[in-house]
Amino acid sequence: MHERTVQAVYNATQAINEEVSKVIIGKEDVIRKVLMSILANGHILLDDVPGVGKTSLAVALGRTLGMKYNRIQFTPDVLPSDIVGFSVFNKDNNTFVYMPGVINSTNLVLADEINRTSSRTQAALLEAMEEKQVTVDGQAHKLPDPFIVIATQNQVGAAGTQVLPHAQMDRFLVKLAIGYPDKDSEIAIIQGRQTADPYASLRQIVDTEAIQAMQAATLRVTIAESLVRYIADLVAASRENQNIELGISPRGAIAVSHMAKASALMQGRDYVTEDDIRGIFIDVCAHRILMTQKARAAGTSAQDILGLILDNVKSPGSI
Repeated sequence: MHERTVQAVYNATQAINEEVSKVIIGKEDVIRKVLMSILANGHILLDDVPGVGKTSLAVALGRTLGMKYNRIQFTPDVLPSDIVGFSVFNKDNNTFVYMPGVINSTNLVLADEINRTSSRTQAALLEAMEEKQVTVDGQAHKLPDPFIVIATQNQVGAAGTQVLPHAQMDRFLVKLAIGYPDKDSEIAIIQGRQTADPYASLRQIVDTEAIQAMQAATLRVTIAESLVRYIADLVAASRENQNIELGISPRGAIAVSHMAKASALMQGRDYVTEDDIRGIFIDVCAHRILMTQKARAAGTSAQDILGLILDNVKSPGSI
């Protein structure tokens, strides 16, 4: 890859991170991983308590990236047709006319509280995420490029919610939590919201064409065969672990490689290192594994088990 391309992506992502940090203060690592996901052309699930900035992050990204942005507030009465569109009969010419849904002209979709709608509506969105198109009455309709979904769900207030099935969780490239800010960041947040609108100062750094170019550059990042084998070893270890009922899928293994490439590019490199893989492995894979009932009862988390796998699987440098 040309050195100027790598430098251009590095400069752009640094500028985007700085802009979004005006709104999401003290969470540079989360912003960086969300940008990695976008470079890897993947969808993001933000699973956290209310009020920590999940929606603010999506809005700030939409403005900074120059993407057409839309928000869907999921409730029990949202229908699949609201998402993917529907056909209406035109009696003048005896034909059905397709009426687009909310996602058809959008590059960045905030699926707010995705666990508060029906499983049918969830499935309609998740199918669109996977196929990058919607099919209504046998007709396929392409979605815009790029097309990224940032879905949120809260860890509290489970009444009336529909938990995403494990197979559908696998559609998200990463699952992240923003978390509460530290004290200094909280003070800065409070002070910044007294007299000014933090969104008003946001600059657009790139546009959709630039994002497409950065996504293409991400795919061209080199990953050595030894590191591909390392990813395969990590995945195999998840399938053999006695605390894991269902290990990382091949889709998950591919996701690790793509996210590692994005990590490398955002650090100004056109090649993946072991640290790139280790730095994103848990975020990419924790939501893809299913713990055994015994492990869950013992309070063991997916993050704990994947951390042990990282510690125990031999790295390319130690073989």
